[in-house]
Amino acid sequence: MELRAYLIADEPYYRSIGNEVWLFEAAYARRIPLMLKGPTGCGKTRFIEYMAWRLGKPVITVACHEDMTASDLVGRYLLDRQGTVWWDGPLTLAVRHGAICYLDEIVEARQDTTVVIHPLTDERRVLPLEKKNELVHAHPDFQIVISYNPGYQSILKDLKESTKQRFGALEMGYPAAEIEAEIIAYEAGVDPVLAGHLVAIAERSRNLKGHGLDEGASTRMLVHAGQLVAQGIGLREACEVALVLPITDDPDIRDALSAAIAACV
Repeated sequence: MELRAYLIADEPYYRSIGNEVWLFEAAYARRIPLMLKGPTGCGKTRFIEYMAWRLGKPVITVACHEDMTASDLVGRYLLDRQGTVWWDGPLTLAVRHGAICYLDEIVEARQDTTVVIHPLTDERRVLPLEKKNELVHAHPDFQIVISYNPGYQSILKDLKESTKQRFGALEMGYPAAEIEAEIIAYEAGVDPVLAGHLVAIAERSRNLKGHGLDEGASTRMLVHAGQLVAQGIGLREACEVALVLPITDDPDIRDALSAAIAACV
């Protein structure tokens, strides 16, 4: 089976902010499992898409959630016209055919589900399909990558140490102000001055993390705000829609963010 549908044909826009591209290539060369650690909306998924394009490998992305079972990852028996047949899940497809499997926000999945990846993350590189009584040996091109937001970790939502220690980790964060403005200007199609205003607003919101906000405005949110401005929406209203209202319901925090917007405009 070919995975052409999972190949990224056109180069995704990605602005490197350090040596993460070189480190990923080195890890892929030795098929080291990788964990991307960073806040929501900082570019982890875009980075994986870019690296898959750069390496010429298909990437199968799984958005993890609390109702996801091991069968959702590895596959299950289903009924069709011929009777009962086995359908590979996304992880099994990647293992069999040599794709990069990206488990996005893995802490959202139940811990009894994520343990299914353990045999793939050591020298065995195998995936047991217990329901099918099959042991799938990973294709030489297979690599597993997970993303993890340390800001959301808790007693109930965190990775087991036995899982964490199977991965190398790349720290992903918000880029420096001038780089972030460059990204926003490109992605949203706005001028650099406006992009700089958006970054200044975001930095003020990020200073409120731990003081009423779980997370400040992400790069993704800034791009959305810029896109609204490019559509003719005023900057203040665009920021209210894309930045303020999505991240808090607290009226005092909203007032503080609105004041920050007014000060930056």
